Order: sequence, then C-alpha cells, then structure tokens
Amino acid sequence: MQIQNLAIVHFIKEATKSVKFDYKQVVWRRLLLWRNPIRMATGGRRPTMAVHANRLINEKSPYLLQHAHNPVDWFPWGPAAFEKAKNEGKPIFLSVGYSTCHWCHVMERESFQNEEIGRIMNQHFVCIKVDREERPDVDKVYMTFVQATSSGGGWPMSVWMTPDLRPFVGGTYFPPEDGPHSIGFRTVLLRIADQWENNKNSLLENSERIFAALQSSSALKVGERLPSHNDVLPKCFQQLEDMYDEEYGGFAQFPKFPTPVIIRFLFSLWALRRTSAEGIRAQQMALHTLKMMACGGIRDHIGQGFHRYSTDKSWHVPHFEKMLYDQAQLAVAYTEAFQITGDELFADVARDILNYVSRDMTDESGGFYSAEDADSYPTSQSTEKREGAFFVWTAAEIRDLLQDVVPEAQRKTMGDILMYYYGVKEEGNVSQAKDPHGELVGKNVLIQRYSLELTAARFHLDLGHLKTVLGNCRKKLFEVRMSRPKPDLDTKMVASWNGLMISGFARSGAILGNKDYVKKAENAATFLRQHMFDKDSGKLRRSCYRGEQSNVEQSSVPITGFLEDYAFVIQGLFDLYEASLDQRWLQWAVQLQKKQDELFWDPVSWGYFSSDPSDRSVILRLKNGE
Repeated sequence: MQIQNLAIVHFIKEATKSVKFDYKQVVWRRLLLWRNPIRMATGGRRPTMAVHANRLINEKSPYLLQHAHNPVDWFPWGPAAFEKAKNEGKPIFLSVGYSTCHWCHVMERESFQNEEIGRIMNQHFVCIKVDREERPDVDKVYMTFVQATSSGGGWPMSVWMTPDLRPFVGGTYFPPEDGPHSIGFRTVLLRIADQWENNKNSLLENSERIFAALQSSSALKVGERLPSHNDVLPKCFQQLEDMYDEEYGGFAQFPKFPTPVIIRFLFSLWALRRTSAEGIRAQQMALHTLKMMACGGIRDHIGQGFHRYSTDKSWHVPHFEKMLYDQAQLAVAYTEAFQITGDELFADVARDILNYVSRDMTDESGGFYSAEDADSYPTSQSTEKREGAFFVWTAAEIRDLLQDVVPEAQRKTMGDILMYYYGVKEEGNVSQAKDPHGELVGKNVLIQRYSLELTAARFHLDLGHLKTVLGNCRKKLFEVRMSRPKPDLDTKMVASWNGLMISGFARSGAILGNKDYVKKAENAATFLRQHMFDKDSGKLRRSCYRGEQSNVEQSSVPITGFLEDYAFVIQGLFDLYEASLDQRWLQWAVQLQKKQDELFWDPVSWGYFSSDPSDRSVILRLKNGE
C-alpha cells in the first residue's frame, strides 16, 4: 500500500533538505546494518548502577525495562501519556521495538541514553515506548503508516503523532547525528518540534489526510467472487518458484529467513497434486531448503535450535538471536519432512529443536519463553558485548579442546575431523563481506561443509564410528560453551507463540512416537489455561512473565489476547487433541473459537480483525494481510 501526493512527503523533504540524501545508499546501508553486530541496551558494556529511573521501571516487559534508566521521560502506552500530550499540547513520539532487536539496542545506546537528546525529547514531546510483542495491534497500525509513507519498515520504529494518536512522520532507526547519507535523530527532533510550533495546522491537516487514506485502504470490501484455491495455488507456487534459490534453497538472496510457512505450503501443494509436475517440484524445493538450512550456520550445531535468519544466501553467517516462533514452526516442518520421506535426518533436526526448547526456553510452569538474544560477553572479564560471541569458535580453541587422537583416522585428532566436517579455518571462516565491522575476525561459524560419507572416506572411518566421534566433539564443545557468559533471555511468555510451540511438541510427538513431547504440549496447554485465560470473561491474555522465585506474573496492565493468540492456541489445542485424544483440549478449543468469532469476526466484509474493538487507543482495526 502506498499513499501518494500527501503533503507529509513535502514536509519530510523540507525537514531534510540541508542533508544530502541518496535513498538507494540508505537502503544498502540498512542491509549492512542488519548484518552488523549490535550492542545491548547498556551500549554493549556491563551496566553500571543507574540512579535515575523513569516510569518503565514498573513494567514487566524485558524490552521496556531495558529503557527504564534512560534520561528520556518514557511512558508506557496508555491514557497517562495521551492525557499529558493533550494537556500540554505536545506531539507524541512513539518508539516500538522488542528485547532482542539489535538496532533497537543501538538506537538506545546512541540516542536514548544521550543526555542532550533526552532533554530535547522531554522538552518537545511526550515519549512512549512500546514492546511490539506485547502490543502487536499498536505496532501493526503504525507500521502500516510507516510502510505506506516510505519504502520500507522495521524496528526500531519511530513515529511522531498528534495527541489524538494520528501519525504524521515515521521512520525506523536514526543515527544520532547527520551523516553523508542520512539525517540524524537530533536534527529530526528539532525540525519536527519547530514545525509543530510554527506550522501546526499544516501538520494536523497532513495527519488527517494520512489517517483518512489509511482508513480507506483498510476498509476492504468483499468482491462478487472470492478466488478459489484452484486459482490461488498456481499463482502462489509460480511466485515461489521464481524466487527460489536453486543452489542453496530458500526464497531470497539475503538476508534469508527460514519461512517454515512456505515450506508447509509446498508440502500441502505436493499432497494435493503429488503426481503433477508442480507437486513434485514443490516437494523438491521444500526438502532441499530444509536440508541446506540443517547444514548451515543458521542451525546451532552445538547448542541446537535455529538462529533467526542468515545474513547471506548460503545460510552461513546468521543473525544469532533465537525466537520461539521459529523453533515451533521449524519443528513441525522438519517432522513433516520426515513423515513424507522417512529420512532420519529430518527427524534428528526436529528432535534437536525440541530438545533446545525443553532445555533453554521452558519455564517451570510449563510455558515457553520468547527469545534468546544474539549478543553476549565474550568472557566473564569482558566489558563489551559482541554479536555471536556465545556461539562462535577459533580454530585454536577447537584444537585445544579436541586433542584426542583417533587411531583409526590415520592418527588424526578429534579436532581435525570436526574442523573438516564443519568448515573450520585457521584464519576464521567468516569473510569480511559478511562481517564489515570486524566482530567475527578469526572466528568460525560451524557449517556442515561435507557429507558424513565424504568425511568418513577422508578419515578412513565407518559411518557409525564417525557419528560417535562427531557426537563426542559436540558434547565437549557444548560443555565449554555453557561456561561462557550466556545471552540474555526474554522470559516473556506470549500466548500465540506458546500455541505454536504446543503444535510443535504435539505434532512431533505423534509423528515421532515420543510421549514425552506430547506431555510437554499438555503441560504448556495447562499453563495457558491456568495463567493466560480469564475464566470469567472467557478471554485469553496476551502475555505473562517469569517473576521472582519462578512465579508467573502478569504485566502491570494485563493485555487481552489478539486474533493471533486465539488462532494459534486453538490450532495447538487441536493438534494436542489429535496426539492425546484428551477431549478437554478439544472442548477448550471450541470454546475459544466461539470467543474468537465474537471478538474479531467482521460480518460486513468477512474475515477477522486482528485486534479487539474495546481498546479505543488503537485508531484502526486492521486485518492480517492489510
């Protein structure tokens, strides 16, 4: 959706006319930023005792708490901030991100921790900080605006709006000062403040025009004829085939995301048309992509699970954060691949994912945590965090740890075998192009370079012996890695992502014949019913948090569930019912479906709205896909 010929475009040009601006270079710079290491909210350094605390100190969200000691007078989303803006006649600055968002941490370190920039923000704006994982409805509205008035979007998201929540300027990450190809955050703040002071009526008019355009675009009507799946399937397949990477799999150049929903779509197409050329091709693309990801550095070969995405087309150097929703959906995709092919490789990868979630992302209550960060301290004495520090290795480290000789392998060491198999190089295996800021110099991201068969032939080992050697190598590396400072863990538990993970454990348990997986799904469903479901209203809650002494706590202002929470929890309960045949999960799913219809169904244009209409602070009700 693009909104054309709005006066806001003129305002942005006027506000930046003194800065040389080349949008193509800025886009390329953004791509490089995605690939670069980022510091945490402390600026990548160990936090010092902070005296000042703003209102966010009372929140539960790890992301909001990361900003609780900023000099910015942050408000959480809510009536207190809106009333202050109206009473003082100030515009609102809205900043949206999430706890493992790297460039959110960069902007915080560069700008929100800056005393002078904080003073400017406090003087001219009412500043609101939102965790997009707590409030996807707020994020969706203003991200729609940002994408409509620019050529992209992302996080951190920065939006300026009127006291009645109508946006008029938006963007993503801003560096603190002006650069050759970008305008600095300080400049943006001062120019918007000046425009608000001296040209407010024009800004308000622009804001109303933008809001009207967004309303018009979101009010989609049902046509006379809805397309059938016979119309949609070929078009979707053709688009995916056009995007497909024949060599490495996947559906982009870089950055390259796992996109398990595409994999499962291709499996569904194959199931419907398995004898057709389309069906055979769909299966081939899906299986090849899963195999290449399983070999790549996007997979954590030592600690299990998958990183969020690859910064290159070969799945080699990842963005190292791990998200629960990726683990959940990938577990199902790999389990279904095993179900289709009988290839144990896929079953092993699914087990690795579920073992990682069981070990590192499961609360004592049965719920699942949201994410693990990419940054950590390289050593316990380090004062600065680095991306991937927890996950990468030098060749010297591996040689020192794996000195045992394997006699059958022509007296080669365990280290020799592992380094060959996983592509470890003495100088490091991350090129400068993939590491422009030099954070991974001399480091290795483990990536399976050779097959088990080729490796076994190289070292004159039978396959069984090779697998044992590699397993012992991984075990030793894991033990050492666990002694390193760990990345931060976001212990927020989100209903929708827990629903996805219930599906992951339930479906995998049924297909792989593992009752323990089904039990974990049952534990998680019990957790949701006890801690994230209001029996009186019949509504789901969006999120809760691990509190002190492993207690489960609600946010300071409990947030009710959104469409995605109901949809994914209901699907998880269906999958759990099929795996366990326990009717209480089916009954609860039916109950939640009725509540979903009551809260979100659009009887006029059909389909489901993403958010509950009871929250008047959300200025647009949107549907997924709009």
